[in-house]
Amino acid sequence: MQTVINMEAAKAAATAAQLDKERRKGRNILLICSSVCALIVLDTNIVAVSLPSVARSLHADFSDIEWVVSAYMLAFASLLLPAGSLADRFGRKRMMLLGLSLFSIASLGCGLAWSVEVLQLARALKGVGAAMLLTSALAVIGHVFHTEKDRTHAWAVWGACMGVSMTVAPLLGGVITELLGWRWIFLLNLPVCLCLGTLVYREVSESGDAGAARLDPWGSLLLSSGLSFLIWGLINANSSGWGSHATIMRVAGGLLLLALFIPVELMQKRPMIDLRLFRRAPFVGAVLAMFGYAAAAQVMMTFLPLYLQNAFSYSAVAAGLAMLPFALAMMVFPRVGVALAQRMSLHGLMGLGMALVCAGNVVVAIAAYVSAYWMVLIGMIITGSGAGLLNGNTQKAIMHCVPRERTGMASGISTTTRFSAIVLAIACLGCVLTVRTGSYLKEALLGAHLPLPVQINDVVERIVAGDSVAALPALHHNAQALLMAQTGFAHAFSILMLAAAAIAAVSGVLLFHLMGSGNSKAASVDAVAV
Repeated sequence: MQTVINMEAAKAAATAAQLDKERRKGRNILLICSSVCALIVLDTNIVAVSLPSVARSLHADFSDIEWVVSAYMLAFASLLLPAGSLADRFGRKRMMLLGLSLFSIASLGCGLAWSVEVLQLARALKGVGAAMLLTSALAVIGHVFHTEKDRTHAWAVWGACMGVSMTVAPLLGGVITELLGWRWIFLLNLPVCLCLGTLVYREVSESGDAGAARLDPWGSLLLSSGLSFLIWGLINANSSGWGSHATIMRVAGGLLLLALFIPVELMQKRPMIDLRLFRRAPFVGAVLAMFGYAAAAQVMMTFLPLYLQNAFSYSAVAAGLAMLPFALAMMVFPRVGVALAQRMSLHGLMGLGMALVCAGNVVVAIAAYVSAYWMVLIGMIITGSGAGLLNGNTQKAIMHCVPRERTGMASGISTTTRFSAIVLAIACLGCVLTVRTGSYLKEALLGAHLPLPVQINDVVERIVAGDSVAALPALHHNAQALLMAQTGFAHAFSILMLAAAAIAAVSGVLLFHLMGSGNSKAASVDAVAV
């Protein structure tokens, strides 16, 4: 009898030990995958503070600087859906290791870049690696955690890691740029990627999906090419001329390729994006909410550090510190959204978030016009608060508008929309910034009877990029002319913020109307902060 009891006790102990081992392994995998995703978020937001230093170091103009950001975002957005299919087909662990390798090589290329063109190419390669990393890491988390309770806990930990990364990115970027130089923002990725690669190899088991959807090369090619041509035309319009054949051909070519994407996807049996989902008004409203959030709020992580350094002559560290209120509000207000979700419909909560983004951008626009940082601070907090309400709920809203078996595709559409909106907003709002700065400078110089620079577009690009020293010779070393250019930049930034506020207002009205046409009250009850 005693032998039987001892055997049962040993068996129970062995079972407990096995469960404890599995829990530890699951916890390790969650932390590893969350760290991989946090690295992507960190790299996406850390670069903005260093852009003026990059411009001065590589003698780059604003169009070049836009491409440093856009090349990464464009490759990332275009390849998210194909990368997810590849990870399911060929193994998620394998794809994560390949993504870390590409990310490391691209980071080395960025850190050693001897020209802005090399930096842009390396950033594009980095975007490819980031797409592989994000899709495979998210798939591994979804594969490892099965029960609703475990998944809720896993996504909460993942969301916390993302929030911390977004919060510390501006300040960390400023400190590294100031103390070590902008190149180290990229070079420090190398030991991080090495550590993560070692942990992935040791801890993460291989997984896949034999029944995954087949690849859609034509859809992927048309989507990425269309976005590339459109962004190319918008970013280079100031230097090439808005009415030039080059600009018209690029924009028209991009629109044509994106238009061809629609019939190609409709003809597919298992398309990369099922366009029939867009027949549902709540789904369209949710996608518009994601687009408006990214284009009017998230894009400010790129533009605000540039403005703070140009308008107030802040160092990279000071600009990073000045961005903290914006980032902290984005991190805190998802929790406020969880409490409000118990009393408000989902479309009402998201409409409130978009209204706050609109109001915050208007306040920053006024502050930019009168050059008052305390007003910029208030505007950033308001915008960050609205962005915090939208951050988790935009993804949640899209998921709730599709059948359970289509959530993978819905997640891909959501993330692709987010980064496509950011890259389009950078191009379009960047156009507003350069065109209005140039117009103000011309009028001011003519009004003061000062000579116009021979290459005024180049002067404008240098001023907007934060390289005033390079612009001074073209202005005949006239300090008054330089002050006019900088004042023109501040006024143009005010117009940029009003344009972003208009995007938020239109998106808010549309999402409230379209999502309100469906039953979104039920979806609001379990809204979580992500």
